[in-house]
Amino acid sequence: MLQRIIFWGTGAVLVIAPLPLAGNRIWAVALLALLVFGLFILHLLSAVKASQRLLPPRYAMPVMVPVLVVWLWLGVQMVPGLGVLAGRHLGAVSVSMLSFDPSMTHMMWLKTAMLLAFVWMVFSVVNSKQRLYQFALIMVASGFIQALYGTWLNLNPGMASPIFGVPYSNRATGAFMYHNQLASFLAITLSIGIGVLVSQLSMATSSARWTHKLRDVADTLLSPKMVIRLGLIIMVIALILTRSRMGNSAFFMSLAGISAYALFFYNRPPRNMKLLIISFFILDLLLIGSIFGVEKVKQRLVETSLQSETRDEVVRDAIPMIMDYPVFGMGGGSFYSSFPAYHPEKYSGFYDHAHNDYIQFAVELGLPMTLLLGWMMLYSLWTSLKTMAKRKTPLYQGIAFGSAIAVVHMLLHATVDFSLQSPAIALMFMAILSVAHIAHHLPSPRKTR
Repeated sequence: MLQRIIFWGTGAVLVIAPLPLAGNRIWAVALLALLVFGLFILHLLSAVKASQRLLPPRYAMPVMVPVLVVWLWLGVQMVPGLGVLAGRHLGAVSVSMLSFDPSMTHMMWLKTAMLLAFVWMVFSVVNSKQRLYQFALIMVASGFIQALYGTWLNLNPGMASPIFGVPYSNRATGAFMYHNQLASFLAITLSIGIGVLVSQLSMATSSARWTHKLRDVADTLLSPKMVIRLGLIIMVIALILTRSRMGNSAFFMSLAGISAYALFFYNRPPRNMKLLIISFFILDLLLIGSIFGVEKVKQRLVETSLQSETRDEVVRDAIPMIMDYPVFGMGGGSFYSSFPAYHPEKYSGFYDHAHNDYIQFAVELGLPMTLLLGWMMLYSLWTSLKTMAKRKTPLYQGIAFGSAIAVVHMLLHATVDFSLQSPAIALMFMAILSVAHIAHHLPSPRKTR
């Protein structure tokens, strides 16, 4: 009973995380961390009481070890005296720690500990086919809630958000403070939703008799597949309403790329898989997108130029920060306070992030830690691709399909934005990396006669 409470509590974290401004405030991160740590302690006590395995399974290591190493590294960056030994200076004054902003590094250390505890619980409690399916539905439900909320606010011009009174924006933001982060959150939850839908497609061949075809149509309309499909349509609408250029482009590019891979390497693909994928481009993108303003996204893409954008200048001016501290970094979370000393001119906007996760992680953590996190993502992608090609259980293949889309999307979107700096998105993405490995290693269900 207690394990079930912990399982549903772990899933609830993914639903709750975006609600308090997606953790974009110190108090919001603290409350979120308190929830996760409380569940984690309860999980440890439950495991000890029931004499169950305390540590997560071995296949969790490709995800947990990189997060653990980064957490330890953030602790090293706050050790007094190491900055003096490394010869660090802020103006004419020696810096005691490796971090140039210890308070922000401490905050990032806390968030990383939260991610580590959360991933530990996911690998421990999502330990069966049924729980994997339920957990995937929770992830999709979290995205669906944000899609409904963001669409409702966007289609009521001039209306402030009812909870925190955030002013109206002509781009859907949901509970997030930034429309591109909502787009990223919707894209990765959409990906899992597509994977769940693919796993529910029929493997049987279609009958030639019209009565059987009519029965198949009726079964489809009354099945959970239709409910999930309608939910995904609403999520696509919200994604388009964010007007995010890379958010939309990266999602549909990753969907197209992984779908092309699946057409050649998917082990026993469902008979309607091609039609489902095509429907996302024809029904969702072209027909529904034309109603809800996909042309505005296209217009923003066409009008994009290096002259009008300053993100490329931020990346250019941030590279010397990496060159100055390539190994140790400048300290987790220190980009905000360190970057003003490096950019030679004023920008049209204020940049508290690098708008490029690769650059920001390299600046704050150093190149070795950034490469380690990159390896974690690529290895999880490779694991998902292997699951699609080798496993025979439809659910495991579908989860791998959705996870692969989500990882490719994040690899693309991270080049122009800072989605992984959001605690809500980081939690969801770490959950997706976790289920990618869980789907690869869970045993196949036994066949009954």
